[in-house]
Amino acid sequence: MTQIPLVDLQAQYRTIKPEIDAAIQQVIDTTDFILGHAVGEFEAAFADYCQAAFAIGLNSGTDALCLALRAVGVGPGDKVITTPHTFIATAEAITMCGAVPVFVDIDPVTYNIDPALVEDAVTSKTKALLPVHLYGQPADMDPLLEIAQRHNIRVIEDAAQAHGALYKGHRVGTLGNAACFSFYPGKNLGAYGDAGAVTTNDPDVAQEIRLLRNHGRAAKYEHDRVGFNNRMDGIQGAVLKVKLKHLDTWNEKRAKIAAMYTELLGDSVETPTVPDWAVSSWHLYVIRVEQRDRLFERLRKAGIGVGIHYPIPLHLQPAYTDLGHKEGDFPHAEAAAKSILSLPMYPELSDSQIEIIVEAVKQSRN
Repeated sequence: MTQIPLVDLQAQYRTIKPEIDAAIQQVIDTTDFILGHAVGEFEAAFADYCQAAFAIGLNSGTDALCLALRAVGVGPGDKVITTPHTFIATAEAITMCGAVPVFVDIDPVTYNIDPALVEDAVTSKTKALLPVHLYGQPADMDPLLEIAQRHNIRVIEDAAQAHGALYKGHRVGTLGNAACFSFYPGKNLGAYGDAGAVTTNDPDVAQEIRLLRNHGRAAKYEHDRVGFNNRMDGIQGAVLKVKLKHLDTWNEKRAKIAAMYTELLGDSVETPTVPDWAVSSWHLYVIRVEQRDRLFERLRKAGIGVGIHYPIPLHLQPAYTDLGHKEGDFPHAEAAAKSILSLPMYPELSDSQIEIIVEAVKQSRN
């Protein structure tokens, strides 16, 4: 039986093995393990790639979100508007700051937060807006930024799945006050462990995050504030710098795979829709079907790696029962959670593998 994984990190490693091995060996030879030269070089390269003034390397995308929120002043008692259809790290970061996540339903076509519903969620306690560029698809930022400006609200982009995506010709990562990226290994730009970064054009935000990530210190034993240990390690910086050179090529391959999926699947399932103002990074290729769980099991039994991103909306997670939400509060997010399915998506997928996956989907629908 043919086995096609949801993600194949070994296939990617084989294509860049000499570059990766040399970069890791350089860190080992210099024992430059925490922050250091490799991280600094990656930060400069990633800032340039995102067309941002600053990039600050961190130890995870979750901590990138938390530190970015703290850097724009989010704290205990504040409220932050976000989407219930995302990985829990988005809301966790808000909670870690002592603030309260306020959920707004999604657009059922793009799966991103619906800008038309955001203003009704704003109160005097709203400090920030945290849209997610889900699956690599940019959120519709212009109306969100307009609302934020009128209400003096900070905007933090959750770009954890959107490395290289474009919104109206601009890279995600510079559209709000700051943007947060995850370099979890399976991401379009993935490290060989946990890592993350914040990009921003605001020097004060950048400086605050640099302090917070390194025990609140600007000098070795002088601590300006109580901070954290959120530093990126040297090996991850070295790996990411190598991979960044390949990101656009990999994203182009992802786009071609997505186009092939869409063409071959036809009207057998509901395929993704990308607005004409967006260029997705295609972190995930997510279809929508009735009787999703049955299709999920049939594809897994056929050797096709599939996933569900995400099966339980955040407002219905046990961790957030204290918010008092119930089923039916955010119907579009709940409907998506019951019907979405992620197909294998990585640049090394071959045409023949895509054809096998599509045929398996069609057969399993019969």
